[in-house]
Amino acid sequence: MSINYAVIVEKYAERHFISKFKKKYKGAWDVTWNAIHEEFKRIDALIGETNIAETMTDQEGIRICKTEFRVHGTQESRHASGNRCIVAVYKNTCVVKVLVVYNKNDLGGGNETASWKNLVKENYPEYSKIL
Repeated sequence: MSINYAVIVEKYAERHFISKFKKKYKGAWDVTWNAIHEEFKRIDALIGETNIAETMTDQEGIRICKTEFRVHGTQESRHASGNRCIVAVYKNTCVVKVLVVYNKNDLGGGNETASWKNLVKENYPEYSKIL
């Protein structure tokens, strides 16, 4: 039996990233976000599919994962789209917190992983010690 997780979108993710996707993709974003939300409710199954969700760190009862998604109606694969979510999964309380939603072009050049880790550390100091 799979556990349903509560999905919480952090204000920073909503303000700085999701709002851009909403503006750019309009109605297609609503369909996309509903699908992402459903996947995160069953994050354990998503993590089992290693090409979609990758565990970046798993410490102190918190798993930080990077997931890939494509926007509804676009022809690209999840991976080719460059669209990613960074989430914190709390196993003991069954909560998934959406920290960052981005397209890798949003991060500027350089190392994608280093860029999102810096964003998370700057905006969510509670994760600094585990990243």
